[in-house]
Amino acid sequence: MGIVVRLDLMLALRKVRSRDLAAHVGITESNLSLLKSGKVRGIRFATLAAICAYLDCQPGDILVYDPDAPEDS
Repeated sequence: MGIVVRLDLMLALRKVRSRDLAAHVGITESNLSLLKSGKVRGIRFATLAAICAYLDCQPGDILVYDPDAPEDS
C-alpha cells in the first residue's frame, strides 16, 4: 500500500510545463522530477501549497492513497 503521486496528470490537465512549475514554486527541475516519479520520502506543506496554488487544485488531486500500490523502500 502506498501513496501515488499524480502530478504529471495535473500538469497535463492544466497544460503547464514542469519547468514553469518548478520556477514558480522555487524548487529545482530535478527535485520536481523526483516528486513526479514518487521517489521522494516527503514534501513540505509550503511546497505542496505552492504547487496547488499554481495548478489551482487540491492536495488530493496530486496525492492519492492506493492500497494496492507498491510501497517504495
